[in-house]
Amino acid sequence: MKKKVIPAIIIIALIFITGAFYAFQLYLEHFSYSTDRKDLNQYFDITDDADVALFLGSKYLEERARLLDGTYYMEFGAVQKYLNSRFYYGKADEELLYTTPDAIISTKIGTNSYESTKDGAKEENYQITRVDEEGRLLVALDYVKKYTNFSYKAFSAPNHIQLETSWDEQTVATISSNTELRVRGGVKSEIIEELAKGDTVVVLEEMEKWSKVMSADAFIGYVENKKLEDKKTINPIPVTDYAEPEYTSLKRDHKINLGFHSISGPSGNDTFSEFVSQTKSLNVISPTWLTVSDNSGGVTSYASSSYVQAAHNKGLEVWVLFRNFAGSNEISSSEVLSHAQSRKAMIDSAVKETLNCGADGINLDFEQIANEDGQAFIEFVRELSIACRANGLVFSIDNYVPMHFNDHYNLREQGIVADYVIIMGYDEHYNGSDVGSVASIGYVENGIISTVEKVDPSKVINALPFYTRIWQTKDGKVSSKAYPMKNAAEFISNHSIEMEWDDECGQNYGEYTSDGTLYQVWMEDKASLQQKLTVMQANNIGGVAEWALGMETSDVWDLISAYVEG
Repeated sequence: MKKKVIPAIIIIALIFITGAFYAFQLYLEHFSYSTDRKDLNQYFDITDDADVALFLGSKYLEERARLLDGTYYMEFGAVQKYLNSRFYYGKADEELLYTTPDAIISTKIGTNSYESTKDGAKEENYQITRVDEEGRLLVALDYVKKYTNFSYKAFSAPNHIQLETSWDEQTVATISSNTELRVRGGVKSEIIEELAKGDTVVVLEEMEKWSKVMSADAFIGYVENKKLEDKKTINPIPVTDYAEPEYTSLKRDHKINLGFHSISGPSGNDTFSEFVSQTKSLNVISPTWLTVSDNSGGVTSYASSSYVQAAHNKGLEVWVLFRNFAGSNEISSSEVLSHAQSRKAMIDSAVKETLNCGADGINLDFEQIANEDGQAFIEFVRELSIACRANGLVFSIDNYVPMHFNDHYNLREQGIVADYVIIMGYDEHYNGSDVGSVASIGYVENGIISTVEKVDPSKVINALPFYTRIWQTKDGKVSSKAYPMKNAAEFISNHSIEMEWDDECGQNYGEYTSDGTLYQVWMEDKASLQQKLTVMQANNIGGVAEWALGMETSDVWDLISAYVEG
């Protein structure tokens, strides 16, 4: 009997031992730490030896850098997006430009030299720019740093770069004992790198048992909370490698009241006295004197020193209006703006004409700039601002009411480099659009609010329309004609149109039908302008402009004067 029991006990013990061993194996499999390592080239999507992953702070970017001949490069669009939008790629001239308040710095694509209009030519020991096999412009990060306050740290195995453009408060912690940085939170996650006791990490996100951290060599992963100690908040020391130069402004210490004076030829200068005779508190006049005349940057001028003297005698500054391509379909905005030589020709002519006649400033009125020409236009604005600043000329720029489709006019940059940004608070509806007001109160208010979000309010001027449109609709066809305020008032009177106040538009509205044609008018008058001036006052902007002198009724000047003097 005893001999039969012993084998049974042994069998049971073996079964128990086997089960315990299997359970222990399951425990180890479930709770032990994985030793599998992540393929870091795969982790960063590294495709070749020149490919470099990019971090901005702790954010992993989709864009890539390149390591070529020992120099790190970023694609031009990424440089503009993340580091400095003031760089301009003059593709037509094969050069990269950067402007400061008093200089233009240029480098030919594919060279190691650059030249400043202020400091002359210099060279670097690396190629400043390259064009890759896909036609993208690459810019050396060390060159970008010459004009931008940022830092970068480069790491190998695998290649990656950490960029820093801001130095906000951070939470850091010390590694309490040797551990691993893992791809995800969990002991079975793959290892990114080893962390040693005493290493410092930046804590990005804290969870129940794990924290997302960035290591000193810019790897982002997860560490167990029990491995973190001495957690504290620090303020990183800002990098001050480059100090952004100050863009000074020639702002006046009073509200601007600018009247546009539409002149189509030299004889138009003779209308000065007539057009200003009924104005009140006018302090700037802007005659339409300068026009781009050809694709090489030629400029036609009607500038008159006697006109300027007459204006000065009345206490008015003269800001010469410089417009583009008026009356010509043969001039290409792309062509004239995309070349440094034609931009310089326009600027030299505009400044020379303005100085020669003794005027006080330049008012830039370049309209209908296509989206694809936006960067060339803004480069022209920067370059013109340098010339105006050097010659003591006030520089103002006319703009549409800001909408998403005209963002390429870049009001934020204009607000930095120009003295005044003028919003043309009209043409909400125009000949060819659907029927409606030229400048409803909501349209004007939204335009002002959108502008002061990007531009110092003291630099913003809102232009009022001294005209309206009379709309005609017949057989479903719509057309309109612009009428000066005084002529529109006569039209309303002659046709006995009953006008009623429209609260939504902030204007008097009237209509009548004759011979099957519906006539409609949203009137610009004393009441509508008062609404606009009230909005302007509420937003504390820099002044008012009017398009155009000679179109108004005399009663509006008391309102404008009260706004300017108030």
